[in-house]
Amino acid sequence: MTEFLEHDGGRLAYDVVGEGPLVVLAHGMGDNRAVYREVAALLADAGYRVATVDQRGHGESSADWASYTRTDSAGDLLAVVRHLGGPAVLVGHSFTGGSVTIAAAQEPGSVTAVVEIAPFTRAQKVAVGGLLSNARYRKGMLLLMGAGVFRSVGLWKRYLDHAYPGAKPAGFAGHLAALDADLRRPGRMAVLGRMAMSAPTDAGARLGDVRCPVLVLEGSLDPDWVDPRAEGEGVVAEMPSGLGRVEVVEGAGHYPHAQFPDRVAGSVLEFLKAHARG
Repeated sequence: MTEFLEHDGGRLAYDVVGEGPLVVLAHGMGDNRAVYREVAALLADAGYRVATVDQRGHGESSADWASYTRTDSAGDLLAVVRHLGGPAVLVGHSFTGGSVTIAAAQEPGSVTAVVEIAPFTRAQKVAVGGLLSNARYRKGMLLLMGAGVFRSVGLWKRYLDHAYPGAKPAGFAGHLAALDADLRRPGRMAVLGRMAMSAPTDAGARLGDVRCPVLVLEGSLDPDWVDPRAEGEGVVAEMPSGLGRVEVVEGAGHYPHAQFPDRVAGSVLEFLKAHARG
């Protein structure tokens, strides 16, 4: 059941399932909280209270916010944690991988651990050599940049098709149709464009301030990087020594939590056993 939290002049939509230590799941840009449906159910069945949150400008959350940075998103997630009674483990995907990093650095008492899935958590440079030699990376970058610059729903859907390599997960067509309807609402693609053009420098600047354990999950076929494992290891290297580790989900693209929810939930549950608390 959808619940709402008024915060920072807007309204955040979220839902909660299960009982136990709190885990908050944050989706990436151009998506909505339903992408975590299977992972949330698996975590709840394992004894956790799981909140999935529509990011500002997405899903059932409002779309008239003044700005859409990772720092803004971090504040939203911390507001949800305080509202639900933390502390919490924060799980962020792509754009919100940076958000959960900032949240952990800002309020260490509210965040016990962080999971970053295919995160954009530090400054990016286009790999010119990769554009020439790696067709998967080249196509992904062109579609991703085109969707952001031209605010095109069609290009975004083509990017999503590319970012889910191989056989599509159950329910993919329905999820894509729901995203299509949502992104065609007034102002929604403008939000995606603003987020796409928002450099993750604010998150990268806080990596050294993180004090909680961090798990970084990368898809081996993620088209957003020439070498996804290397990107994950680069994120971990900018944190204090010993806090972070990287796991690679073989065969996954940019959305391993949707493509392989059992495998991702298994990795997250193993991590939570050591780091979640009520």
